[in-house]
Amino acid sequence: MRAMILAAGRGERLLPLTEKTPKPMIPINGEPLIVHQIRWLRSAGIVEVVVNVHHLADQIENHIDDGRDLGVEIQYSREETLLDTGGGIAAALPLLGDSPFLVLNGDIWTSYPFKQLVDRTPSAGHLVLTSMPKHRGTADFALVDGHVKRHGNNNDDLVFCGIAVLNPVLFANAPTGPFNVARELYFDTSNTGHITGEQFGGTWFDIGTPDELKAVRRLTN
Repeated sequence: MRAMILAAGRGERLLPLTEKTPKPMIPINGEPLIVHQIRWLRSAGIVEVVVNVHHLADQIENHIDDGRDLGVEIQYSREETLLDTGGGIAAALPLLGDSPFLVLNGDIWTSYPFKQLVDRTPSAGHLVLTSMPKHRGTADFALVDGHVKRHGNNNDDLVFCGIAVLNPVLFANAPTGPFNVARELYFDTSNTGHITGEQFGGTWFDIGTPDELKAVRRLTN
């Protein structure tokens, strides 16, 4: 299985830190976050990794290079303009092949066991979900018999972890240009029965704010 790390964004909620440092390059316990993520994937047996880049792309490419020092093979999907999560994945499909692939947001810290995803072959997608964090006002999804549902009301109690296995067929009728993969594809497909899911109860942080970054650093130091 191949994997993709979404690393192109500006990280605006972490300004001014991300003015000069792309979010995936923020140091956690002495190493950039993206290095930890690549090691998680390598430990799961995934050695072919695509990274999309845009904001301060040279810093990521110069540090990671071709991935050889980390035991993987890195290919870059370079975005001249930001394509958001969905457009970024769609643009990288030629590098990801025809089989299901793992997608990992470049701003999460987790203890999730990635090895349990490598044999997943969903018809459209498989999402890793977790209970709604306290700082979130609303949840996105519910799980019903292993399938992801979206009610859009208080019956939803889970949020997307930024970890998924996607079948390229999910993008067959996707919009062109920039689009958000959750809003345009996961939300719309969640009630068709083609999106499966699981709930993860271990360590998971979305490093989108200074408070979340501080929490991860306290945990790892």
